[in-house]
Amino acid sequence: MPRLEVHPLTSRRWHDLVKLFGPRGACGGCWCMYWRLSRQEFERRKGEGNRRALRKLAGSGRPPGLLAYLDGEPVGWCALAPREAYPVLGRSRVLARVDDKPVWSVVCFFVARRHRSRGVSQALMRAAVAFAKQKGAKAVEGYPVEPRRGRAPDVFVWTGLPGTFLTAGFKEVARRSPTRPILRRALR
Repeated sequence: MPRLEVHPLTSRRWHDLVKLFGPRGACGGCWCMYWRLSRQEFERRKGEGNRRALRKLAGSGRPPGLLAYLDGEPVGWCALAPREAYPVLGRSRVLARVDDKPVWSVVCFFVARRHRSRGVSQALMRAAVAFAKQKGAKAVEGYPVEPRRGRAPDVFVWTGLPGTFLTAGFKEVARRSPTRPILRRALR
């Protein structure tokens, strides 16, 4: 596969994300706001409200994620930020904090259908680790889904698969559910 370019999502790249996600926001109006809002607020904003919220984040000077490009075409997305940016993680028993160490969290991947299983998630993961390190992170965590049997449908693995994280040097630090490991990579 040709080498991908990965860039932070800024206002300048907003239209590329819209092109990648499509009019429904990648997954039924989510616009990658699931982890950032209460359930009630997420449902109330679903669609256009979530789109506006993500666009505001893109223009905030703190990019909410990374876009992958192949030959100038947006082909993938990865959401990451300090864990505190994702209050849903703080309310989850399964994904609760492992310890009091500050971490950045990789919470979502989206890869255009025709580019899946071609290394886009791996490229995004490498870029996410580098981006978090550049921003001063001491560790990065992920919360992938480990399918019980065989391959899971793509729609159910939007938090990534363990192999993507393990290949990038992450180690399992907790598992409170058979299908939801917490993986972490310390940064130097």
